[in-house]
Amino acid sequence: MAASDWRWREERVGRFIDNVERYVISPNDLINVAIRCIDAGAIGICLVLDDSSRLISTITDGDVRRAMLAGIGFDESVVRLLELKEKRTDRRIPVTRPVAMADDLLLTTMKSEDVQHIPLLDDLGRVVDVALLGKLISSNVLPVISAVIMAGGFGSRLRPLTETVPKPMLPVGGKPLLERIINQLQSSGVHNVSITTHYLPDKIVEHFGGGQDFGVNLSYVHEEQPLGTAGSLGLLDPPQDTILVINGDILTNIDFRSMANFHRSHDAALTIAVRHYEVSVPYGVVISDGERVSEVREKPRLDFFINAGIYLMEPRVWPFISRGEHLDMPRLIERLIETGATVISFPLREYWLDVGRHNDYEQAETDIQNGKLDE
Repeated sequence: MAASDWRWREERVGRFIDNVERYVISPNDLINVAIRCIDAGAIGICLVLDDSSRLISTITDGDVRRAMLAGIGFDESVVRLLELKEKRTDRRIPVTRPVAMADDLLLTTMKSEDVQHIPLLDDLGRVVDVALLGKLISSNVLPVISAVIMAGGFGSRLRPLTETVPKPMLPVGGKPLLERIINQLQSSGVHNVSITTHYLPDKIVEHFGGGQDFGVNLSYVHEEQPLGTAGSLGLLDPPQDTILVINGDILTNIDFRSMANFHRSHDAALTIAVRHYEVSVPYGVVISDGERVSEVREKPRLDFFINAGIYLMEPRVWPFISRGEHLDMPRLIERLIETGATVISFPLREYWLDVGRHNDYEQAETDIQNGKLDE
């Protein structure tokens, strides 16, 4: 959009944001541009305007992640994303209000419409400001009260490194993996953290204690016998609110707040963070119906979303976990799906690495040195 199109608002300072222009994109821009706009603006939204500075639509972080799940690439036009959004009957028309609307009415609208941003329009229908829920309620706390870090594994694939140190305590960039996770939770507003342990638990307890030096309240749940990737949750008291569960060998800069908003917007019982993964088959694949060949695919590329080991769970999940039962997370997810519970996936576009093997551990050190993981 030409600079001249913005002269009418150059000196305007809004109640909520100082410069609307930094959040504006064209429908002909690439989705990558929308992502940079959302991330740089730090309010979780960008505005798609026409040549007259009137609102066509808004794009949120959740819209981008839904496009990922639909197989839309970041190098495609914003128009493709808008077409996908158009199919969502609940969000065809952006919620807007006059710029002079009082704060209490804006807050009421946000609650009734279940939105966190409202573009504010002048008398000519041009966007001049964006009302923000965070400023109206003066809160930046993640809507998750507590977290559980699963740190009981043996780390067998990382031996001999894990012969005397549990895998989550392996140093990456001079800091244990587990400490990086706790620091990230603390900075996101999560202050009550439980750590499940089994292998060499004293190493973890000695380092973190009660968590005071790390800005969190820590408690420990010890598995006398390994209970699987979900079984240790049955040793916890049922939570009263949404709980975040994360594997203790994950290196990531996931936006927990965006994941929580995505989870809440779908009224999900459980949300699974997923990561795009590609497998290239180096051979021609023969597709047959019995002995009759129907197709030959030359060196196909297979696309998947894999489980990233990060979950959001509601209290209604706990009745599906029996205390002391050996239970893996895939089986828990199956139980929920079998009963009709809403289980959704949250695609990661942030950095993520499962530090489970020696080459992963080496990659983690390299990525930290190269600044790929935000500190």
